Amino acid sequence: MMGLPNFRLRLPSRNWMIFLTITGSWTAALVYDRREKKRVQKKWEKLVSHIAQEPLDTHIMPRKVTIYLSAPPADGLMSARDHFHEYVKPVLVAAALDWDAVEGRREGDVRAGLAERIRKLRKMNGEESAESLEEDLDVVLAETRQKSGVKAWGGPAGDIIIGRNTWKEYIRGLHEGWLGPLDPPKLPVDAAQEAASSNAPETTTPENPTSTEFSTDTPSTPIDDASPTAPIAPSITPEAEKLAEEEPKKPVKKKQPSPFNTTADYGVSVLSPNCPPELPPSTTIPLPHLLGFLNTPIRMYRFLNRRHLADDIGRQTAAAVLAIYRPYDSPGESHFNTSGNPSPSSEEPNEKASQWEQQRQLQQEEAEWHKSVHERKDDDGKERVWLDDMVLDPRIAERMRKFELDSEHEQRARKIAAEKEDPWWKGVWRRGNQEKKGTNQWGDEVE
Repeated sequence: MMGLPNFRLRLPSRNWMIFLTITGSWTAALVYDRREKKRVQKKWEKLVSHIAQEPLDTHIMPRKVTIYLSAPPADGLMSARDHFHEYVKPVLVAAALDWDAVEGRREGDVRAGLAERIRKLRKMNGEESAESLEEDLDVVLAETRQKSGVKAWGGPAGDIIIGRNTWKEYIRGLHEGWLGPLDPPKLPVDAAQEAASSNAPETTTPENPTSTEFSTDTPSTPIDDASPTAPIAPSITPEAEKLAEEEPKKPVKKKQPSPFNTTADYGVSVLSPNCPPELPPSTTIPLPHLLGFLNTPIRMYRFLNRRHLADDIGRQTAAAVLAIYRPYDSPGESHFNTSGNPSPSSEEPNEKASQWEQQRQLQQEEAEWHKSVHERKDDDGKERVWLDDMVLDPRIAERMRKFELDSEHEQRARKIAAEKEDPWWKGVWRRGNQEKKGTNQWGDEVE
């Protein structure tokens, strides 16, 4: 009677059933994973949110952690930055914690940056060096704060390292900074080559009329303009000078400094007297980065299970925010974690159990690096921090500390996760009632 067609209830065809099943399953798995990921992150944010409410003394610098990240092998720095913003930053922001970042675009940048920081700290503490720090910005800031009566943070600051490649550079930078010299080593020069260069005759300007090099000195004898051998001076117009001035100069690419020592020098190196008995605590953040078309099934599985990665990273970041740490395990030791189970070091083979705990951190990521990274092409004898084995000196390894949550905070996190949250529709209904009654969410009257 209303002119509507007569719809018949029937099942869709076979092709439509296949399409709807695949797309529906994928959408449901994706929505569930993202919802659980937000819930997990909210758990760790709530665990550290009380730190944001603590008052700060105006004469004491706030605590600042250092973030170390570098471009994953065979990829750019943007993927590492996105990983930090997605998993680590929300927990730091919830605790209102400040941080400083050390980034590396290529292999060795983080190692050079950390080693230079440590060398600068040693120079500020009075160690003699050929280079002065009078005009350095950090020294000027430290002197200004000292005159103003502002003191540095007294507790542990801490470092957060993202990825296995960054972790290996971090370890290498610690050893280079505390065991290496303050001044760069002098490169050995062949005596015969040095003598040959000192006895070489001085080069003179060739008397070739076709040469593009012109002498700016006034000649002693006048040169006839009609002479065919007289060089023709280039004429530069004012328009050309203006274009040359307006042409933007290309930025000079900063060259990465070579290491001040090698891993073979650790045994004969003298530890800096300014090295503290406990180095700043650190924690490693996993950076799963798998490339290649044949690895698509694994990448799809990880894409639909990001909630587990968010839980692991949130736990490590929360431990760094709460400043709960312990010493790293030495070879032959096994540490019991907060769940009461032994750490993976006690379940590994003997050859792995004989390593330091630092050497086993994120070790599984090396197998997922692109095959082009594992090739030693055009090295010319240079050090490859990513490919070389991690070497630890006991004097540095014993001073390192690791962030890890204790059983008390783990139990508190479980209670937060067990709290029931109101469904989304109840929040909308509550806000609508408050608007009708003229009150906000805190019960205050509004106009």
